[in-house]
Amino acid sequence: MQQTDRSRQTTSSVPASVRRRLDLQGGSLMVVFCLALGFQQVAIKAVATDIAPLAQIALRSAMASLFIAVLAFRQGIRLPDLRAHLTPGLLVGAGFTAEFVFVAWGLNYTLASHMSVFLYTAPIFAALGLHWLVPGEQLSRRQWLGVGLAFGGMVLAMAPSTAIDDAGDILLGDFLGLLAGLSWAATTLIIRRSTLSEVPPVHTLCYQLPFAGLLLLPVTGFLGYLGDIQFTSAAVTSLAFQTLVISLAALLLWFALLRRYFASQLGIFSFLSPVFGVLFGALLLDEPLTGGFIAGGALLLAGLMVVTR
Repeated sequence: MQQTDRSRQTTSSVPASVRRRLDLQGGSLMVVFCLALGFQQVAIKAVATDIAPLAQIALRSAMASLFIAVLAFRQGIRLPDLRAHLTPGLLVGAGFTAEFVFVAWGLNYTLASHMSVFLYTAPIFAALGLHWLVPGEQLSRRQWLGVGLAFGGMVLAMAPSTAIDDAGDILLGDFLGLLAGLSWAATTLIIRRSTLSEVPPVHTLCYQLPFAGLLLLPVTGFLGYLGDIQFTSAAVTSLAFQTLVISLAALLLWFALLRRYFASQLGIFSFLSPVFGVLFGALLLDEPLTGGFIAGGALLLAGLMVVTR
């Protein structure tokens, strides 16, 4: 879901001659990738009465960790390799965990369509952080314009609306979505400013997924969420989708695309994810869409494109 900025570290190790312009096959695979990410919040929200969102994140992280461990072993990554980057690895794991805690918490209040949009404020926060903390990553005048557009869109999209019941709760959930975006951006900054920028992406995932699973499983157990799980067919299907498709297949597909195509062109396609998220929320969950949210979301996405293109 949200892996664009985390994954850019991989492109530096690939010769430019290997990558090429996006073709029909690459574009089609990117649409599939964005469809999967756009469906993520809907998949969580749809079975929230059967499995609490936080428990879903904990279970899918723990199960995906098993697959990542096998993949890491096959790539020759061993415990001494992980210990060599332990400090930034733990920080990245904490940021990754915080991101999805805020997503799970926010989905108790806001709409899946709103969460899909506000989670993707991460590139804006990452661009601002890189501007101040990483030499050579300073924003241009055009990009500052994009930041302004995105901020204006964010304010417009979060404006309370009398057309939606429980507008106060939705505003709280939207704010938690912004915190999820901030956590994602913080993870990006840690990777860029640490030795993790030089390691394979699977290496980084060896910190992120196990950290989230090991931390959140006892927390959800303490809160009583694990005891309240109802393994209905819908819940099992959603959890399998999140584990195998979101946490594993979609991420590996993104890495494969990054090794074959130019990241700038893939980045433009990635903005289909929140668009699909809004559409899925409206079509499958009957979530209302106000004019202010649609206009603000469009302005926010336009600002993101200006900043990251």
